[in-house]
Amino acid sequence: MSNQAAPAVDASCCPSLTERRVPAEAAAVLASAFKALGDPVRLQLMSMIASAESGEICVCDLTPAFDLTGPTISHHLRTLREAGLVDAERRGTWVYYRARPAILRQLAALLTVAPAA
Repeated sequence: MSNQAAPAVDASCCPSLTERRVPAEAAAVLASAFKALGDPVRLQLMSMIASAESGEICVCDLTPAFDLTGPTISHHLRTLREAGLVDAERRGTWVYYRARPAILRQLAALLTVAPAA
């Protein structure tokens, strides 16, 4: 362990994080979405839904990809839906899920690092 102090950061090179903070209402919505994605199964489900070639995927195609019961998968999908990440549409006995692009763009924007000047 070194006894040297960490080098000082020149604050003039970077804008303060508070200058570009997310408004409180948006932060609450996005925090809920990030929380929903904090579970590995839900993150995998979201990945499968968002990358579906037709833009949507049937629960019947999602469930076999996991070593979990149908009710457990349904619980995870409900969490994604309640967080505003996906929309669901029942067709007969099956439910089809599609990603909600607007919130995914907002999440991606928060995770995108601006290029250095």
